[in-house]
Amino acid sequence: MIQSPSRPTRVAVLGASGRMGAAACAAVEDAADLELVARIGRGDDIAAVAEAGAEVAIDLTIPSVTAENVRWLVEHGIHAVVGTTGWTEESLDALRTQLEGAEGVGVLIAPNFAIGAVLAMRFAEIAARYYDSAEIIEMHHENKLDAPSGTARHTAAAIARGRAEAGLGPVPDATEKDPDGARGAVVDGIHVHAVRQRGLVAHEVVQFGGVGEQFVLRHDSFDRVSFMPGVLLGVREVAAHPGLTVGLDGYMDLG
Repeated sequence: MIQSPSRPTRVAVLGASGRMGAAACAAVEDAADLELVARIGRGDDIAAVAEAGAEVAIDLTIPSVTAENVRWLVEHGIHAVVGTTGWTEESLDALRTQLEGAEGVGVLIAPNFAIGAVLAMRFAEIAARYYDSAEIIEMHHENKLDAPSGTARHTAAAIARGRAEAGLGPVPDATEKDPDGARGAVVDGIHVHAVRQRGLVAHEVVQFGGVGEQFVLRHDSFDRVSFMPGVLLGVREVAAHPGLTVGLDGYMDLG
C-alpha cells in the first residue's frame, strides 16, 4: 500500500485487548502522524484490518497465531510490525519466501522494542570480543509463554557473532554433572538463565568475565510504555524497508 504524505498512516493493532496491545493503541492514538483504525482482540475477524484500510498492523498476539496473522497481512499488502516471539528459523524462512512475491511489503519482527534493550544487544556484541566468559540472565513476568525470551536469544546470537569475529572458542565451563539443568539453556554457545516471577516486567543482565574483572550490561523495563517508542519507530519505518527485518536495530543507525 502507498501512503499519502498528506495524511496520517492508518494503523491496526492485533492483540489489542492485552496489556501490550492496549499500550500500543494508546501510543498510536497519541501520535499526530498515525491513525488507529482497527483494534483486533481475541475472537475478532482479522479481515477487519483490511476493511478499515490499515496500511500497517502491529501484531502483539501470542506465538501460536502470530505466523498465520503475518501471512494473512502480507497476502493483503499490509506492512507488519511484530512483537510476538516464538518464531522459528522454519517460520522465518517461510515468511521470507512469501515476501519475495509481495513487492514493497515490509515486516519487522522485533524481539524487544525497548530502545535500551536494543542498545544493550549491540553493546553486548561489541563487548563479546574482549571477554573469555559471557552469560545471560533474563527475567520476565509470570505470564510470559516462552523461555528463553526472544530478547535473550537475540542477545546470545549477537554475543556469538562478536566472539566469532574475535576468533574466540567456546566459553570456558568445567561443569561435568548438571542433572537438574542448573547451568540453564545453551543458545548459540551462550548459557541463558530464565526467571519467571510475579512483579517483573522485562529485564536482562549480560555478564562478561575476564581475568580479574567483570563487565555487566543490564536493561530493565518497569512498564510496558517503555516499548512504545520502539513500536512507533517500527510503524513509521516499516514501509521504507521491504522484506523481512529481524530486530529493531535494523531500523537504527548502530554501525
